[in-house]
Amino acid sequence: MGVIALIIIGAAAGFIATRLMRIEADIPTTMFIGVAGALIGGLILRLLTTMMGGMAGFVGAVLGAMLLIWLWRLYRR
Repeated sequence: MGVIALIIIGAAAGFIATRLMRIEADIPTTMFIGVAGALIGGLILRLLTTMMGGMAGFVGAVLGAMLLIWLWRLYRR
């Protein structure tokens, strides 16, 4: 996957994750959360991607971004 595609998918995943986790973040932070979540989710859900196709990668990106937000909230206190 190209870098541009990773940024676009990461931005979308970050947007969805920030809305699901109900946090307010600026655009660069949302994109960072999404891209980092895509990397985390991609590593965790690589097996699902081979079984279910590209949609599992997007679901993994959202789940990874949500995990990153949860960890951020946990250690920010």
